[in-house]
Amino acid sequence: MSALFEPFSLRSLTVPNRVWMSPMCQYCAEPTGPEAGTAGDWHFAHYAARAVGGAGLVLVEATAVSPEGRITPGDLGIWNDRQAAALRRITGFLKERGTTAGIQLAHAGRKASTDAPWRGGAPLGAGQGGWRPLAPSGVPFAEGHPVPRELSEERLEEVVGQFADAARRALAAGFQVAEVHGAHGYLLHEFLSPLANRRTDAYGGSFENRVRFPLRVVAAVREVWPGELPLFFRVSATDWLADGWNADETVRLAALLREHGVDLLDVSTGGVAPGARIPVGPGYQVPFAARVRAETGLPVAAVGLVTEPEQADKIVANGEADAVLLGRELLRDPYWPHRAARTLGTAPARLPDQYAWAL
Repeated sequence: MSALFEPFSLRSLTVPNRVWMSPMCQYCAEPTGPEAGTAGDWHFAHYAARAVGGAGLVLVEATAVSPEGRITPGDLGIWNDRQAAALRRITGFLKERGTTAGIQLAHAGRKASTDAPWRGGAPLGAGQGGWRPLAPSGVPFAEGHPVPRELSEERLEEVVGQFADAARRALAAGFQVAEVHGAHGYLLHEFLSPLANRRTDAYGGSFENRVRFPLRVVAAVREVWPGELPLFFRVSATDWLADGWNADETVRLAALLREHGVDLLDVSTGGVAPGARIPVGPGYQVPFAARVRAETGLPVAAVGLVTEPEQADKIVANGEADAVLLGRELLRDPYWPHRAARTLGTAPARLPDQYAWAL
């Protein structure tokens, strides 16, 4: 068997293979009313197809812990019980197919209240269904974006509680993995990066201060997330900008996250500010994951232009990562895991009887 299709265990959970689906927003939930942020038929069909396609773990898209934490009005949410109940249909099918069900808990911070990317992703004003974003500091994401409201210490406490409540609902919805989103320029990443965090209190300035709030969120989630189930954290390992968050700090954070009960670091890069020059190429983010794994012993998942079965298998076999998270490749081909298994000479994983007879 190839390394890519070996099971992987964290705490009491065993994921059947190392081909995992990265969280990718669909931006198509109801934007307002009692159904706002609630998963619908599209979400079910989308995630069910990747389970049938053989992904070992499906991480449901960035799911907002509060209405103002949405990137767009069409984001999924998990700030109420109605939303959690709708997600049970998805987790039930994933687990029935043998796929591990995970969810990414998120707050968009100053990058909230924007339009869907295929409509340009511009900020939305109040008359367009938007709202004023929240952030560590009153520093807009980019020219033309609104000045966000700086979070008071009282509001910080509220956000910590929102993450914890979201984790409780995720458990009730049947998820087996929770991932705290600390990457791509969203709220927790904004606290980490000096490019977005200009605070002068206990949550800004030094490395120790900038990691304080993300670690508080992780601790609150870990407290309510069962000890037998794994907790992930997604990080942007570098801002790709001078004076921004960097790889050395990521390694230091990874060690602290491990102490706070995080079981795996999902390693991405960038997103906190425009203008970064990113050397995009096949597997360009893998070295950051490999460094964290080598220097801290914390399990990692690698992302970033991983497109070919041999490439993905080599990443795992060489010990650069414990798993690969596929994003756009799984949008293009929901059955990539089955194709990869054939390419690597491994028996297809859990191919449904309804399809297997056609081989």
